[in-house]
Amino acid sequence: MSGPTHDATVAAWEPGDVFVGATVLDDPMDDHAGRGRILQLDAALRPKGVWMLADTSHLVGGLKFDPRGVLWAFDSQGFAVLNLHRDGRVVRRREFGARAWSHANFAADGTLLLAEHVVGDAVDPAVQARMRTRIPFMAGTQRFGDGHVFRFAADGTPLAEYGTATHGGMGGFLGVTMSVLAPDQRTLIYCSETGPRLLRYDLAADVQLPDLQSSTPPYPPGSPPMFFALDHAADGTLWVLRSGALEALDETGQTLCQWPLEGFGWALLDCMADGVHALVSNFFTGEIAKISLIDGRTIASYASGAPRAIAGVVEFTGP
Repeated sequence: MSGPTHDATVAAWEPGDVFVGATVLDDPMDDHAGRGRILQLDAALRPKGVWMLADTSHLVGGLKFDPRGVLWAFDSQGFAVLNLHRDGRVVRRREFGARAWSHANFAADGTLLLAEHVVGDAVDPAVQARMRTRIPFMAGTQRFGDGHVFRFAADGTPLAEYGTATHGGMGGFLGVTMSVLAPDQRTLIYCSETGPRLLRYDLAADVQLPDLQSSTPPYPPGSPPMFFALDHAADGTLWVLRSGALEALDETGQTLCQWPLEGFGWALLDCMADGVHALVSNFFTGEIAKISLIDGRTIASYASGAPRAIAGVVEFTGP
């Protein structure tokens, strides 16, 4: 167990607060490495508090609250799973093992699903030439990971492993980078970031399903379609970040509406509890924005000053 360091300020958590994984990238040799940091903003996206983490080495992301109101955070390159509590405690959950976990989903039956951020054993050479970080192999192996989803009991007892198919994204090594449980609690909808497929897996039958939405070459002019993030709004509508737009999809994968976002790099999405707003963040600029789901307007924004460092954003809704 470890706690926030002396230079952290932990403010009281209130419904509507926004938490942002904004690692301090301070390693000139590795553009994913640095001091773990989670920013706390109020409902108007004004700075409120800062958590400095002692148990991470690279980008901290995958932020999500469990039903108890505990904040989960992940460092996939450092094989770290953290729980942040309102009383200031930070607990490292070592019982989930040393895999490159990306994020969690919390099922209605009390179990949780952890997803592997990476897959395979190599990065596409063209992408590798532009990268200034190293994707580590799992201990005792020659592979990054399997790109699978695992079910655990709340105490970390492993219950099931699901052989989820992945796309790999532009670099060929990305696994299940973001996912949501469908309202039926048996269908996992997910993507490999920067890939053109919105995939589905039937957890009850343990079988891959047809993609909810996908694109195949030749692509239209401009950048190829890329999925980055997805989340359900309060009314059950599935929203996705695809390329430079926020889109709502129906149950068959058809696009219901599309709100273009300014610029490229919008990579994280969290639909807010009020049912009419969403939080999005831009990886390249470090901007966090509150967007209307009704008309796509930007309601509020915050410049974090942390380009290429934002890897998690989530609203605290209680209890």
